[in-house]
Amino acid sequence: MISATFIRRPRFALVISILISLAGILSLPLLPIAQYPEISPPTVVVTANYAGASAEVMRDSVAIPIESQVNGVEGMTYMTSTSSNDGTYSLTVTFESGYDGDIAQVNVQNRVQQATPSLPAEVNRSGVTVEKKSNTILLVVNLVSEEGEFESLFLSNYAEIFIRDELTRIDGVSSVEILGSQQYAMRLWLNPDKMAALDVTANDVIAAVEAQNLQVAAGKIGAPPIRSDQQFQYSILAEGRLVDPEEFENISLRSSPEGGIVRMKDIARVELGSASYSAFGELDGKPSAVIAVYQLPDANAMDVATNIRAKVDELSERFPDGLQAKIIYDTTTFVSESIKEVVITLVVALLLVIIVVFVFLQDWRATLIPAVAIPVSLVGTFAVMLALGMSINTVTLFALILAIGIVVDDAIIVVENTQRLLGEGLAPKEAAMESMREVTGPVVATTAVLFAVFVPVMLMPGLTGKMYQQFAITIAISVFISSVNALTLSPSLSAILLRPPKGGGKHGEKNRGIFGFFNKFLHGSTNLYVKIVRFCVRRPLIGLGTIFGLGALCFWLFSAVPTAFIPDEDQGYFMMNVQLPDGASLERTAPVVRKLSEDIRQLDGVAHVMAVPGYSLLSNSLSSNTAFMIVILHPWDEREAPELNQFVILDKVQKMGAGIAEAQVQAFPVPALPGLGTIGGFEFVLEDLQGRDIQELAGVLYAVLGEANQRTEIAEAFTTYQAASPQLELEVDKDKAHILGLRLSDVYLTLQTYLGSYYINDFNRYGKVFQVLAQADSQFRDSEDDLTGFFVRANSGGLVPVSSVAEVAPVVAPQTVQRYNMYNSVTINGGPAPGYSSGEAMDAMEDIGSQLPDGYAYEWTGQSLEEISAGNLAPILFSLAVLFAYLFLVAQYESWSIPVAVLLAIPVAISGGLFANFIMGHNNDLYTQIGLVLLIGISAKTAILMVEFAAVQRASGKSIEESALEATRLRFRAVLMTALAFVLGIFPLVVATGAGAASRVSLGLAVFGGMLAASIVSTFLVPIYFALVQSVREKFTGHTGAGEQRDSKDSAT
Repeated sequence: MISATFIRRPRFALVISILISLAGILSLPLLPIAQYPEISPPTVVVTANYAGASAEVMRDSVAIPIESQVNGVEGMTYMTSTSSNDGTYSLTVTFESGYDGDIAQVNVQNRVQQATPSLPAEVNRSGVTVEKKSNTILLVVNLVSEEGEFESLFLSNYAEIFIRDELTRIDGVSSVEILGSQQYAMRLWLNPDKMAALDVTANDVIAAVEAQNLQVAAGKIGAPPIRSDQQFQYSILAEGRLVDPEEFENISLRSSPEGGIVRMKDIARVELGSASYSAFGELDGKPSAVIAVYQLPDANAMDVATNIRAKVDELSERFPDGLQAKIIYDTTTFVSESIKEVVITLVVALLLVIIVVFVFLQDWRATLIPAVAIPVSLVGTFAVMLALGMSINTVTLFALILAIGIVVDDAIIVVENTQRLLGEGLAPKEAAMESMREVTGPVVATTAVLFAVFVPVMLMPGLTGKMYQQFAITIAISVFISSVNALTLSPSLSAILLRPPKGGGKHGEKNRGIFGFFNKFLHGSTNLYVKIVRFCVRRPLIGLGTIFGLGALCFWLFSAVPTAFIPDEDQGYFMMNVQLPDGASLERTAPVVRKLSEDIRQLDGVAHVMAVPGYSLLSNSLSSNTAFMIVILHPWDEREAPELNQFVILDKVQKMGAGIAEAQVQAFPVPALPGLGTIGGFEFVLEDLQGRDIQELAGVLYAVLGEANQRTEIAEAFTTYQAASPQLELEVDKDKAHILGLRLSDVYLTLQTYLGSYYINDFNRYGKVFQVLAQADSQFRDSEDDLTGFFVRANSGGLVPVSSVAEVAPVVAPQTVQRYNMYNSVTINGGPAPGYSSGEAMDAMEDIGSQLPDGYAYEWTGQSLEEISAGNLAPILFSLAVLFAYLFLVAQYESWSIPVAVLLAIPVAISGGLFANFIMGHNNDLYTQIGLVLLIGISAKTAILMVEFAAVQRASGKSIEESALEATRLRFRAVLMTALAFVLGIFPLVVATGAGAASRVSLGLAVFGGMLAASIVSTFLVPIYFALVQSVREKFTGHTGAGEQRDSKDSAT
């Protein structure tokens, strides 16, 4: 017996525990801190620009060539793209969770290179970028001028020049984007009337700038090879790129025979302006540079955010007076607060468990043993976590909270049994020896069965599998260390600290005061349970009835409790999308957004409102009739009242938005799991499998939306897709252009220059490279009639108006074109109605999707796809957990039947956990399922303590009934103590508040309900099941089990 060595050599046991604790203490500061394990799937983003192109042109000329090559790249799960009317294209390729992000980027880059020959030259000249990037904003740095000293253009470019590059270099940062960027550009605002009068065309302007604004390599004088007597060498410095607006104004366009020169300033207004005026940022209604920082998918968010804050503080020292940098939107604030709350819960749970143990043992010496064993097991876990590359996150901390009730179990078994033997007259050392002979078997068996339950969990694939794995590994490590303690430290301390009882009641128990009252109540409860067991053992049909009844109850509860993925948390902020009617200008959008921002800031609980008019986060594109907003709330400790909960405020904002006649307003939470989609709720992708006209897809979309919004399970289904945006279609008479001597390329170049802006080349300023853009001034492009003032040079040298060969007609066309896995698609976002779960809302959408016309299909993406995958894994997970537990018990007991008595306790705990969720209106989500897996192991562990003793009693020759009753009487106190300690250790999770409370409650409620049921019901059902199974076994085998069951000595071995 291994424990005998440590009972005789207690210092050896202490050294082992000290070393375990030291390893954990030294590892703790080295462990990274995160909200979740590294579960976000790697994403690679491909972006391209084609100035002036429509969404459909971008799809046909850029999206299709690139996606045809990228499709099927190794490790890809799905890809989604957006082609926009502002000439931008973005493709996001999502890979399997755990796939190497660097390899993914290289593979996508290679595929994109194969597509570049098929892209327009203008796109290749602008560049096609491929980068690893999370689709979740880590934090936002707001650059503001409180007193209004600096305008929006200055703020945006100060951020671009002095801040963006500094933040991009921080380890773990994927990209830094200025939302609503107004990057400097040399704007040549052309006057078509003056140009026509002075015989200048757009082609002339472009050619002049290209000829006079360029980098010149003029060479050197005296460079070798040269004569041997050459004494000096000089580099020739020639004027290259222009810098100031005045220099561009003096560019010569043409000259006359008389010596007159037409310069740029004669036909254009030149200024250092913005490359884009399509969007801008605001904070609380004031101009702001909105600097969004994205992290790499595999980076640690807490470390990245800390480094960003330090860098911003450093840069702030160089700011001009009146300029401030604020970080008010930071997703890691929720993470740190949530982990802080979990740590507090951990400490409270530890104290509650120790109090329960003291109440039952009623001896500070006895209480000291489990009180020492718990920290050793928990702290030692950190060392193994570091070795396995894990982090301190909500999942691992949840596991440690639950582990408290498990690891104390082993120590209690040893101490309680030793105390009982001391009461029977044995000396402390002999009592510890005998106790370990009796309980080594149960300790090993309970540890083995927990390992058995978690083995299949550790093998689960995918994102949800990683969540299960982190939980399972943490529990398994702590339980293993606990079992080592139970076989080494606990018996040695028992032999040292425990003393024979002095007088009192039975076995020296206290019979006076509060402990006397407690002991009398406990003895009464024990006698009551023994009577119930005796009654039921003599009536086997009762046992059979409970088996079928609990099985039916489990089946009904699994179908009655709604399913979900991850509970939505009060993260302290939410996002909004504002959309005005199609075709609305930015001048209409901005006042609506400012008024809405002001109204929202008046609500209790709201701290700040950030807005980017002209930008849509959902479509990741610029659009004049949309706006993106973030509402930041006050800290959680300032919002403890129920009416200040994030979702209550969100609902108020949604109702406020419904009262705005000028726009559609949607407010939505961010995804519960970072890196999975842009917003919370479901993401339903409607696909056109046959590549038909966009308007046909739009017709099906509106039919789906209409039906979805009539379903009671869905709060609101919406889309940002705009299929009927008012546009003008240009029709060029090619024959007439040929007759007039016009080249079509010149016609299109003229239109692109005047109406869409033309990127000519670059200039240098502030150590950066900026674009030179030519475009007609605003008053010459505000009506379709302005085409009459645009002229193109014919082959004859004369000027011909564009209107002579081109006509425009009003049409409707999409603002953006979305594609999902190479199909034209539209994404529908939505969420469950109050009282319904996300699983029920998704079922409703699937019901609608099953009725789609031929040639249309649907898919789930983002968090919804993961929810579907997690739901498919759950039945397999539970089945394998039970199967592995059974096989381990068969190996432990050398019997195919005895383990059945143990496993029959599982439905009790499962029913209790699901019933608690049912009566409290909670969902069966990922945390609930993790709790149910744990309940399988815990309920089996508790049942083993009774079945093991009953089997030993039967092997000693007692009858089946006597064995069951004796096991109930001997183990009731220990089982009740461990169960109650576990239940109270879980209770802080059930009543959790603050950041991350929803996840803690979801996990705690299931485990609390299951263990409460196991404590009350399993305690008398397990002996009944043992008697039932043993009777059936002996009837068919003809053996009593005396020769097959291990005796106490063998059990200890």
